[in-house]
Amino acid sequence: MKNIIKKIITILILTSTFVFSQSMIQGVVVGVSDGDTLKILDYSKKLYKIRLAEIDAPEKSQDFGQASKKSLSDMCYKKNAVAYVANIDRYGRSIARVFCGNKDVNFNQVSLGMAWVYRQYSNNQSLMQAESIARRKNIGLWQLSNPVAPWEYRRTKRPAFQ
Repeated sequence: MKNIIKKIITILILTSTFVFSQSMIQGVVVGVSDGDTLKILDYSKKLYKIRLAEIDAPEKSQDFGQASKKSLSDMCYKKNAVAYVANIDRYGRSIARVFCGNKDVNFNQVSLGMAWVYRQYSNNQSLMQAESIARRKNIGLWQLSNPVAPWEYRRTKRPAFQ
């Protein structure tokens, strides 16, 4: 019973900034694009593209890119989801904290070593701690001798301006 109460309190703390001040999308996950992007079809049949807030997963062409996508798919595909939307990005995606069943997907992707904390957009200490533990335990992408953060990888793939 104590463990259940601790989990509930942890989830409430992790989501408090999203739950109390943001919009919510509920539906079924009908697609997973990569390790930090999925599609939710709500109950009125409206489709939403969701970018997981505060994390950045490897690109599909990077080491662990496909593993990260599979991890997100295993957690969410064809499952009920709730997304607490914090913002909309320049591509029209909802930036959100997502729960599939009772799993905090953003947190789980980081703790499984399938994503980095996106420091440019987050100072969430719970996520930072999860990443630190995954690094120490060499979980997921932290098994690599020199993992490249997705934001650095994308920067090297952009065409140079002349």
